Formats: sequence, C-alpha cells, structure tokens
Amino acid sequence: MIRLKSDADIEHMRVSGVKLAEVLHYVGGLVAPGVTTGELDHAAELHIRECGAKPILLHYMGYPASLCVSVNEQVIHGIPGRRVLKAGDIVSLDLSLSYDGYCADSTITVACGAVSVEDQHLIETTRRGLSAGIDAACVGSRLGDVGHAIQQVVESEGMSVVRDFVGHGIGRELHEDPEVPNYGKAGTGMLLKEGLVIAIEPMVNAGSSAVRILDDGWTVVTVDGRKSAHFEHTVAVTAQGPLVLTQP
Repeated sequence: MIRLKSDADIEHMRVSGVKLAEVLHYVGGLVAPGVTTGELDHAAELHIRECGAKPILLHYMGYPASLCVSVNEQVIHGIPGRRVLKAGDIVSLDLSLSYDGYCADSTITVACGAVSVEDQHLIETTRRGLSAGIDAACVGSRLGDVGHAIQQVVESEGMSVVRDFVGHGIGRELHEDPEVPNYGKAGTGMLLKEGLVIAIEPMVNAGSSAVRILDDGWTVVTVDGRKSAHFEHTVAVTAQGPLVLTQP
C-alpha cells in the first residue's frame, strides 16, 4: 500500500532528516585508522538520543546495533563491534532515526585515511548514481526512471549495481511500499505522484553484482571480494521537484 504524504508530513520528515544528517555527518567525521566500528555505533546512538530522537535500527527485526557499518567488501548491514578500522578502508555508515513519529534514513561511504584512486572512484560513482536517481524522482516520472538513471551512471564506469537489495518507501514506518530498485527500464513502473517519499540507496560494487549473506544472518558481502560503496537519501516527490530531506 502506497502512503502519499501531506505537506505537513513532509515537513515533519524534513525535521527528522536534518537531525539524521547532522548525526551522520558527525559519525562520518570519526572514521579514522584505529577507531573500532563499535565506537562509531556508540557515538551514533548517543547523538541520536541527545537530539531527542530514537535509533530505530536498534533491535529492528533483531538487528543488534543502532548503526550499520560495512567495510570494504561488506555491502550492507555490517554489524559494528571490535573491528579496528585501518588506513585504506572504505566504510559505509547506514543510519536511521525516528523523531516525533516520523522516520529518516540515510547512508554515506567515507574513506578511512588515504584510499586508492580506484576506491575513491567507486565512492564518487556511487554518489553520482544517487544524485542521478534523485534528479529522476519527479512528478509524472516512473519508478523505472529512477533506477535507470542510477544504472546508467554506474555501468558507464564499468561497475555493478546490486540487485538483491533495493530502496523503499518511508514515512511513519522505516520500510514502506514501494520497493525502489537501483536499476530499471526508463518509462516503466509505478507513476511517481506528489507526496511520495522514498529512500533511494544505490549499492555499487567495483566488480560483479553478486552478493551473499554471512553466517551472522545480516552482513552482506560481495561474492568476488571486491569493494562496495553505498549512499542513500530520503527524498520527497513534490510539485517543485525532488526534495532531499536528509541533508542539513
């Protein structure tokens, strides 16, 4: 069931999104050699609670932390803990919160110290893919236009879009309809209407798109062991164009 949002709903979500953006920016600034992924999770939860919000990933479907920290070949849902970051790692930070009953969801991938040119290119390509997907999220466009725009950017650079996991609708629940693939055929799929709010989140692999889930039941990794990057914004489809809610 698609739940279109009112202007008041979108304003509430914008407030949640700004809080999330500020927390995520802070946590991203902590990424450095010698820092543990568990320390990043602790900082994220602390700052979410300090701003009066709730860390909705914590215990969500049994997930044991407030933040997903996915390093290098880990695509998504990496569980934070004792792992110590080292120079050259690329680190995806996926964070969600709820404020006043409205959810926000966002992800960034950051470099830990100096990284290779190839890894920096992966990060920037994924960021550009997200921007292209956002630009396509306009009233009167189709859901396939969003995925197609992302796919075109990524595959033009010889990289792969993960197909086993997708973006999603969002509102008072973290995951709502519709699913938002990061690939697709232009001009196909659901018509985008004013008031639709979606989380657009390209997950991009340097090599093959194939992924698998580790024995912990959560962590998704690339099958070929090559690195992956992930960016995400919560975006409202408005009469004035796409509105990114998860930025300061």
